Amino acid sequence: MTENDEKYAPFIDEQRIHTLLQAGKSADKSLALEVIAKARECHGLELSEVAILLQAQDEEVLSAMYEAALYVKNHVYGRRMVFFAPLYVSNVCANNCLYCAFRRDNQELQRRVLTVEEIQHEVQILLQDGHKRILLVAGEHPQLSGIDYIEQAVATIYDTRVGQANIRRVNVNCAPLSVGDFRRLKACHIGTYQCFQETYHLETYKLMHPSGPKADYLWRLHAPSRAMEAGIDDVGIGALFGLTDYRFEVMGVLMHSEYLDKTYGVGPHTISIPRLEPALNAPAANNPPHAISENDMRRIVACFRLAVPYTGIILSTRERPEFRNELVSLGISQLSAGSRTAPGGYQEAKTHEPEAEQFFIGDTRSLGEVILELCKGDFIPSFCTACYRKGRTGHNFMGLAKEAEIHHMCAPNAILSFKEYLLDYADPKTKTAGERVIAKEVQTLDANTRDKVQRLLKDMEDGARDVYI
Repeated sequence: MTENDEKYAPFIDEQRIHTLLQAGKSADKSLALEVIAKARECHGLELSEVAILLQAQDEEVLSAMYEAALYVKNHVYGRRMVFFAPLYVSNVCANNCLYCAFRRDNQELQRRVLTVEEIQHEVQILLQDGHKRILLVAGEHPQLSGIDYIEQAVATIYDTRVGQANIRRVNVNCAPLSVGDFRRLKACHIGTYQCFQETYHLETYKLMHPSGPKADYLWRLHAPSRAMEAGIDDVGIGALFGLTDYRFEVMGVLMHSEYLDKTYGVGPHTISIPRLEPALNAPAANNPPHAISENDMRRIVACFRLAVPYTGIILSTRERPEFRNELVSLGISQLSAGSRTAPGGYQEAKTHEPEAEQFFIGDTRSLGEVILELCKGDFIPSFCTACYRKGRTGHNFMGLAKEAEIHHMCAPNAILSFKEYLLDYADPKTKTAGERVIAKEVQTLDANTRDKVQRLLKDMEDGARDVYI
């Protein structure tokens, strides 16, 4: 740490986590069901209550937990599913993380930092597919992909056009920054700043990060705090599941969430749940220390949804298609689709596979294919960026989400953004399925909102674009 060590003290209490997990083991079925009933009130859970659900084995309890997770998600966010695409702009890295193909000692990886022109080409491909939201991902190298480069990359993404189409929200996943550099990132008009602790277990963290800037546990732990202090309203956190006991990691993420909420009045805007997957020359990824099963993943998603109902839960393309479809019904609210995890991956996919992705991709479906599948389940795909541009971020967004009022904004804007996708990008089969979903979703709106949305939908058919409430 280089900024006020006393201010950025550790807040992950490992002993408390172990104590709560130990106590949770002895909870009986009736207590677990009481916890689930409380969770259905959509006000979240205490860590002690999550510890019970993380270890419950009774089938009735598990079934009730999964049903409650979908109920809470629908009550807070509705049936919308937000889409984004990751854009990897560099894979140079000063770290040597044992689970990542970008690790410094991986001599077989061809290193690359995209130029402005290459970034433009990648964005153009994503725009042609219909994307409106991008997660910029950069390798952690202070010189080659530091704040100067990130500023330029974000500006390039926003400036790129394909006809009238443009990217309307850029979120950023990059190395932890100082408060001063986070202020520069804020000035780029980014949406969410995302930084994963990877593992909250200190000894495991030291083992997995033997060298490089990332070896500093506390500097990374407090990156979201420094971002908030710099004025970035929304931050995303997460753990890489498979490095240690997933129950500990869930509790660590929630302890981090609790700290942010109490300290800044705003919990994490998103929580990501990546599972360790094979990667080129990454020993921990190719032989996971604590392999995570699909049953484990089901429980992880449900527990997060019940514990922090106001938070968006992100699922990447690491998982296979059928399992991603299933997890959507357990509380996921954001999905990537058609992803590439190497710099230049979208351009190179037109001719050949990228030389090396950051990790193995389990779901290789196109954005259109994923959308069609969701429509079959009556989910409403969303490309909405209205909250970001209307100032519904940070405290404003969180207040609406905690009171389960945000869906009154999300539902009409999801409909409108999806209509734009159907008009401009969908094939006939997807358009037919999508129009059916929109018609059904419109009928769930209150009368005044329904009338307004129907007028706006007509405007869009007459040529209006980028329409939102």
